[in-house]
Amino acid sequence: MDNTILKPKNDVPTRIAQRTLAKRGAGYASEVRCLLDAALEVMRQGGTASRPRVADIVAAAGLSNDAFYRHFPSKDALVAALLEDGAERLASYVAHQMDKEPAPARKVRRWVEGVLSQTREEIAATTLAVLWNGGSIGESFGSGRHSATAPLAALLHEPFAQLGSAHPELDASLAAHATVGKISDYLWHRATPSPAEIDHITDFCLRAITGRA
Repeated sequence: MDNTILKPKNDVPTRIAQRTLAKRGAGYASEVRCLLDAALEVMRQGGTASRPRVADIVAAAGLSNDAFYRHFPSKDALVAALLEDGAERLASYVAHQMDKEPAPARKVRRWVEGVLSQTREEIAATTLAVLWNGGSIGESFGSGRHSATAPLAALLHEPFAQLGSAHPELDASLAAHATVGKISDYLWHRATPSPAEIDHITDFCLRAITGRA
């Protein structure tokens, strides 16, 4: 006779372990947020004159080296995460602006305006510092740079399809890379796009899809 006691699938040890992991996960998410915010501030202060060290970021976050390396294998990994986090925050803002317009062409205009908002004086220096630090990322983090434009490109899929694009995802990716690349030009020249330039960039995106402005 088999005297083995069958344990319930969700027994007490398992439930306690799950609660512990849930609490630890929330704490770890807070640590990561703290590290990202600290890195952003340190980069803003350093501008394009110096790249921060892990020690600088950890000190600004009030955390330990162990906390840093628990989440990031290197500073490059943190910078890649910072680029992705910034892109997702920007995408959320741009999506909100696009939702104000029903027409797809007007949505594209809102998209261009929203993306180029990174050149505004109050945030331009921080944006430039992050992009400059991102330029030091090694080849192994090339996909991280792509993920920085992916959330922005995704916002154009639907309006591009409505405007007649046969390849809305590819066209959106091209538009996102071109516009984000143009941001670098404005930032390095300490300039912001004029309304006429915003019109021109919008028309460029629309011509690529419809053949007309």
